[in-house]
Amino acid sequence: MTMIDFLQTVLALLVTISILVTIHEFGHYWVARRCNVHVIRFSVGFGKSIYVKKARQPVYEEQPVYDKEGNLVPVRTRSNELLAPTEFAIAAIPLGGYVKFLDEREGYVPDDQIHLAFNRKTVWQRIAIVSAGPIANFLLAIAAYWMLFASGVTGVIPVLGELDPESAAARAGLQQGHEIVAVDGKAVKTWSEVNLGLFDRLGETGEIVLTVVEPGSYDAQSNYNVPVTQWLSNSDSPVPARDLGLVVQLPEFPAVIGGLNDDGRATAGGVEVGDEFLSVDGVSVMDWPHLVDVIQASPEQTLNVIVLRAGQTMKIDLTPKGIERDGSILGFIGASPQPVNFPPEMLRETRYPIYSAWMPAAVKTWEVTLFTLTSIKKMIVGAISPKNLSGPITIAQVASATAENGFESFVGFIALLSISLGVINLLPIPVLDGGHLVYYFIELIAGRPVPERVQVWGFQMGTFLIMGIMVLAFYNDLTRL
Repeated sequence: MTMIDFLQTVLALLVTISILVTIHEFGHYWVARRCNVHVIRFSVGFGKSIYVKKARQPVYEEQPVYDKEGNLVPVRTRSNELLAPTEFAIAAIPLGGYVKFLDEREGYVPDDQIHLAFNRKTVWQRIAIVSAGPIANFLLAIAAYWMLFASGVTGVIPVLGELDPESAAARAGLQQGHEIVAVDGKAVKTWSEVNLGLFDRLGETGEIVLTVVEPGSYDAQSNYNVPVTQWLSNSDSPVPARDLGLVVQLPEFPAVIGGLNDDGRATAGGVEVGDEFLSVDGVSVMDWPHLVDVIQASPEQTLNVIVLRAGQTMKIDLTPKGIERDGSILGFIGASPQPVNFPPEMLRETRYPIYSAWMPAAVKTWEVTLFTLTSIKKMIVGAISPKNLSGPITIAQVASATAENGFESFVGFIALLSISLGVINLLPIPVLDGGHLVYYFIELIAGRPVPERVQVWGFQMGTFLIMGIMVLAFYNDLTRL
């Protein structure tokens, strides 16, 4: 990775995290102000502040007023009471954020400001304030999908290409030219939707039902059942479609190098960007997928390669690096292909009127939320590998890649990550918003707050659990590198 690539990746991470954290914390802040809670600090990031802006917030009081019938009616009026201004800060460590409220549990609160303290608000107000952060993340996802659906989302039509006769898909009867129109009874329009439907079955045992139509036919549909057993439960980088042998029909995809890793075997062997692979060990290379198959099947084996460079052929010796993937050793040379554009007839656009695009956006958000919850459940019970848990390094890499692929990809990634952040924060773990909500609902039922010592113990256990998850996520990131 070059310095420019590294800086681009870091910038993509900062932009992504900043957007998500700002929206999340603003949810807490906005509802807190509606509940007349004084906000001491609104921070994006942790640690030492690198930018601080102070602003005074209005304070409200309820004044007794009598209506025409003589009934006492509380009226919310603005007060001239002076409070310390709210600090809006950007801190040095951009991996989170927080909103600090006036609270008697965290310091002395003058008698004339007690009505502005968070801990003095009703339990329903505290529930509203705490849940507002995750809700803001879900609303951000809906807004992002709304924007995408209104402007139009383009995807590859899920028509199958040439299948390996020994693959699970081919043995089930699927053939080249079949268009997948549903996965387990759920309609799909693009290849990405097919993949999402397949990901939903990870770790399960049973049959995946693929509904297809024959080439040129949109009436006669056929179902094909593909059996799976504890499907990819131990995989740290599952690719469901590839495991089943499903291959989307691709345009002509020449084996031309579009990018190289600085420390990859291709760079070390003298391969350059723009080189077209013609043959490997005397066997002609048909296209990029064929080249990938040959390279992955030859870990730590020296290959005699002929490439076409600037109109001239050259001989290069390459030794793919052996890397373990899902229990097998595969060869990698650290190269990526030259981008290929799909012709219009292989693409499908999904577009809705702007006034109604929010409805499919809300449905999409709900579907991804359920998928995220299901994935967390499978990870907890051991149905899928905890190696799938990702940390900031993977997030940075994906954010950078989606940013390079265009605005549509980046907005879609923001929506997906925002949903994940909302779901995770609602988990019933002390320290997270969900843990606080558990305490408040217990208080609502029992009629009294959870004892302070229990909350402190829960906070310690929650901190230990979250730190363990973070360490695992970092470890997974580093092993992927």
